[in-house]
Amino acid sequence: MKRAFYTLDVFTETALAGNPLAVVLDSEGLDDARMQRIAREFNLAETVFVRDPRNAVNTAALRIFTPARELAFAGHPTVGAAALLAHLRAPDLLRADDLRLVLEEKVGEVVCIVRHRAGRALACYFHLPRLPERLGDAPPSDSLAADLGLEAADIGFDAHAPALMSAGTPFVFVPVKSLDAMRRLRPERRLWGENGAPGVYVYSRECEQAGSQFHARMFASGWGIYEDPATGGAAAAFAGVLMAHEKPADGEHLFTIEQGLEMGRPSFIQLGLEVENGALIDATIGGSACIVSQGHIDL
Repeated sequence: MKRAFYTLDVFTETALAGNPLAVVLDSEGLDDARMQRIAREFNLAETVFVRDPRNAVNTAALRIFTPARELAFAGHPTVGAAALLAHLRAPDLLRADDLRLVLEEKVGEVVCIVRHRAGRALACYFHLPRLPERLGDAPPSDSLAADLGLEAADIGFDAHAPALMSAGTPFVFVPVKSLDAMRRLRPERRLWGENGAPGVYVYSRECEQAGSQFHARMFASGWGIYEDPATGGAAAAFAGVLMAHEKPADGEHLFTIEQGLEMGRPSFIQLGLEVENGALIDATIGGSACIVSQGHIDL
């Protein structure tokens, strides 16, 4: 059976940057094992399989696979799939106004807003289907430093300390003091994400690009992702890190996270927070998406 697919670059304004994504549009009849094998064939950080929604009022249902496992939730597949579906299914409406889509993922329903911008890449943001939560204690700083090829003194800045958080997919968050420490990372010392364990998200307040507030890298070899150019699911959970360590005031806040620069895949994720009475009541993840290629697989 011929199944249409597209590839996109996500969290970038220009193709051949950001985080590549494959979207298989005709995935009815594929079982879990087959989807996993197709994702391994594409060998991108994630491959999305689009299905009819369980609730007919929603836009579509998504299944998200890395080359080695399925994820309940991920950010760059959500942004890329939403932008593509809006572009394919309602191009005239999209040119006239922003489109609201609801995508069913294993984490729950995800509300997305897609925007057409003349002469520019499509833009999309989504509301987190689940607010971030702390899952327990993170490994000690000295252990994390050893596993990352750093010194214990490299770990932590201001009030930031390692944390274990999830907004649907868990990550160990490791703050480091400088870009120099970022460049000295040796993540191959450990198989991050092995046997379904969390990936590791390393971040710093020092940035390379003007306009960015945080610089990040993410490693999850156990998921089949040595390093990820842009990790929206981790950025979603990072909202909990910011609430714990930055203590943002009531109101709306927007942070730009740069990622993928060490890989030659510069990516920029917009993380929005809405804080009320000192508590996070809503958060959004946003960015751009460029359609790069299309074709069919015979499976």
